[in-house]
Amino acid sequence: MTVYPLIFNVGPLMITGFGIMMMIGFLMAAWVMQRYLLEKGYSSTYAEYAIIASVIGGIVGAKFWYVFLHGPEHLFSRGGLVWYGGFVGGAVAVIFNSYRLRVPIRFTMDMGSLALALGHGIGRVGCFLIQDDYGVPTSLPWGMRFPQGYPPSTAADLQRMGVDIPADIPPTEVLAVHPTQLYEVAALMFIFWLLWRWRNHQHGIGWMFAVYLFAVGIERFLVEFIRAKDDRFLGAFTLAQGMSVMLIVLGIVLMARWWQKDDLQIPKEATILHAKAEKG
Repeated sequence: MTVYPLIFNVGPLMITGFGIMMMIGFLMAAWVMQRYLLEKGYSSTYAEYAIIASVIGGIVGAKFWYVFLHGPEHLFSRGGLVWYGGFVGGAVAVIFNSYRLRVPIRFTMDMGSLALALGHGIGRVGCFLIQDDYGVPTSLPWGMRFPQGYPPSTAADLQRMGVDIPADIPPTEVLAVHPTQLYEVAALMFIFWLLWRWRNHQHGIGWMFAVYLFAVGIERFLVEFIRAKDDRFLGAFTLAQGMSVMLIVLGIVLMARWWQKDDLQIPKEATILHAKAEKG
């Protein structure tokens, strides 16, 4: 199957599938946080502050992580947003915002886990539409060719990303590759479904975020084995897999720490939550 990127122009403005899905991802993340807050009896206004912080911190962190890995010439490229950079940048911004508004960070973490899983899953649809972050060549029937991907899935481009390509394949031949973006969409939506079912868990505040860390770490660790990557610094393992192991371990530690229900209270100083809850 040959697939082309979703890109179109509106006057001088270029619109991409990635930009559209990123916008939808942030909107859906805000919506799910609002639902969570209203179910808990709080005002949903806090979700708006959290999503603004995550947008700014996430985009800045994701772009600068990519630039750090690949060089400053990619600062203004149309691709190049690294999830781990976005996660760190967004987390720092949201934590600072939580501290500023006197909302317990653990409460924000539980709320944010739903938004992270849903928003990330939708964002990976955008990666597919712009044809970035695809996998290694495959002969499976659902393998996809990306002749205008970022970069194209040609033998030469895949070889530059560290993929072993047989010498008899012409450098310009477009190869069918694993649509790893769609694999991640399925995995992340499953993680979101689980977290949504467990949103009223009887464990300590923050436990749901720990589950998210554990699950997303496993998801990313596994998919990296078939990603076309040029950062395999640890033998067969990528830098992202090293980060994934850290998330898995941290998730296990925090799940154990917050396994028992505690009496964490939302302080009255967190007026943004204690304001009269909106109807809806």
